[in-house]
Amino acid sequence: MKIILAQQNYHIGNFESNTKKILEGIQAAKAQGADLVVFSELCVCGYPPRDFLEFEDFIAQSYHAIDVIRQHTQDIAVLVGGPCRNPQIEGKDLFNAAWFLYEGEVKQVVHKTLLPTYDVFDEYRYFEPAYDWSVIPFKGKKLAVTICEDIWNLGDNPLYRICPMDQLMLQQPDVMINLSASPFDYDHDEDRKEIIRANVLKYKLPIYYCNTVGSQTEIVFDGGSLIFDAQGNIVKELPYFVEAMDGVELEKLTGSSTELPKPVVFTPLTELIFDHNIHRIYDALVLGIRDYFNKMGFTKAILGSSGGIDSAVTLAIACDALGKENVRAVLMPSPYSTEHSVDDAVALSENLGNPYDIIRIDNIYNNFLDTLEPYFKGLPFNVAEENTQSRIRGNLLMGLSNKFGYILLNTSNKSELSTGYGTLYGDMAGGLSVLGDVYKMQVYALARYINRNKEIIPVNIIEKAPSAELRPGQKDSDSLPDYAVLDKLLYQYIERRQGPKEIIAQGFDPALVSRALKMVNTNEYKRNQFCPIIRVSSKAFGVGRRMPIVGKYLS
Repeated sequence: MKIILAQQNYHIGNFESNTKKILEGIQAAKAQGADLVVFSELCVCGYPPRDFLEFEDFIAQSYHAIDVIRQHTQDIAVLVGGPCRNPQIEGKDLFNAAWFLYEGEVKQVVHKTLLPTYDVFDEYRYFEPAYDWSVIPFKGKKLAVTICEDIWNLGDNPLYRICPMDQLMLQQPDVMINLSASPFDYDHDEDRKEIIRANVLKYKLPIYYCNTVGSQTEIVFDGGSLIFDAQGNIVKELPYFVEAMDGVELEKLTGSSTELPKPVVFTPLTELIFDHNIHRIYDALVLGIRDYFNKMGFTKAILGSSGGIDSAVTLAIACDALGKENVRAVLMPSPYSTEHSVDDAVALSENLGNPYDIIRIDNIYNNFLDTLEPYFKGLPFNVAEENTQSRIRGNLLMGLSNKFGYILLNTSNKSELSTGYGTLYGDMAGGLSVLGDVYKMQVYALARYINRNKEIIPVNIIEKAPSAELRPGQKDSDSLPDYAVLDKLLYQYIERRQGPKEIIAQGFDPALVSRALKMVNTNEYKRNQFCPIIRVSSKAFGVGRRMPIVGKYLS
């Protein structure tokens, strides 16, 4: 029996496109001599559909898509993910389901048991957990089909009270198959492999694991689908961040062994390693931009290019994602901008080959100050005047965006967003945040990665001290601790959820810890108004981190 995995990129709610892709995958699997082709979790409607699931028409279109797919399964079996109505009076109206289609019929429907409600997941809001478990008989074999989270309840501290595979093992299955929509983060791909291997070693069965690929607003799915033999060895690993299909005959995976390898204990990062998986972060950001634009029907981007590291990295990634001709950079020097910053930004665009403009804001800025002077009542120059420059730039960028149909890419990094080092309605403006889940020191690592083969980002941009250039001689270090220290501290608080006592016990200065954590908590109101952020870490600002704006904790 040959089983093929179809790792595809879906568009939430685009039933016509998703169905077309699935049918193309079925035809390709037939051409490869497959008996069964496996697609990913909720592939007919796209994942995560969120409150679209509350519309009866959305569910009806999901059913229609499955009905169309069913008609192409006369001589090949298909496993597709889609919502399934709950016929019971009690419980939620829907199941998250895997539909087994064969001989033009719906042969069986498997319901997801474990419904995650942490980080970016909120499945129990919509779905009822499975209450019965049955293997799928097919060509003399018994298939144990599970859906994503169903295979993650292993380890010393299980999150759920039941393991679906424990129930399915009572029926003596021959193989495990998992339909997944597992998002990327830079500490997750090895973790995922070890969870899957742990299932293989526990149940002594091979597994076919099909993960989706593609970006859905802020969430990036990296693919990397896997096939393990019964000894815990990876037989096939599909590529990351691209669509792919591959498979292997089941009989090649079921050989016996007298001694199975011990499972590898995966240890998550305990501190931020600045260049960890930087190539994967880069690929995730490229895919995040490209899919956001393609799926929303946008073609061109605009951003403010300051001659600093954040805008330089954002510009380089955007040119890779959208094509250099589709990314417009706007340089907007103020009275406090240095000539070398303008020169660096020009050199960057010339290296990349993207269009750019220089719009000086001196006169606009002076007009603002003249208008505000009677109301500022002679008070000393402070952040009000500094932020006025940033808001002028935001207005100019949004004006060009409206006039020409550009989408404004935000260039703020995670260190700045954490500490509130940004201007609302100024440099925090944008339709999509590229670096909002990337700490400052990771931005530098990305710059080095971009320059790995030749100098694209001018070396002066990488080496000079970061500055907002909103007052004479300004440097980020005037307001913020050294990024090499700050980023590691922030990682402990945000990603690892360590409190002040635990962070201080790691050797961080108590006064610095108190100051940094206060900045994070008191600036939640700014992040609450921020644009969607491409998620690359295990705890990104936005949908995966829900904090009260008016909370008092540590502030």
